[in-house]
Amino acid sequence: LILIVVVFYFFMIRPQMKKQKEMRKFRDSLQAGDKIITTGGIYGKIADIKENIVVMEVEDKMRLRIDKSAVLRDPSDLADKK
Repeated sequence: LILIVVVFYFFMIRPQMKKQKEMRKFRDSLQAGDKIITTGGIYGKIADIKENIVVMEVEDKMRLRIDKSAVLRDPSDLADKK
């Protein structure tokens, strides 16, 4: 039983915790001017950051206020995978 718990920890819990830590580090390093993709698939550029609110600029100078946790990744990550 203990062996099952240890295996479960190393194959399920630990990788998830590592991924969450990397995501937190990415979101904390965001700055104005960075290009981002939201969890909803919206592409834009950060215009301003206030605590947990990100003001994102999309087409035609339109601005959206989103929660920082809705930022998924940098679009350059997609270019690296191709």
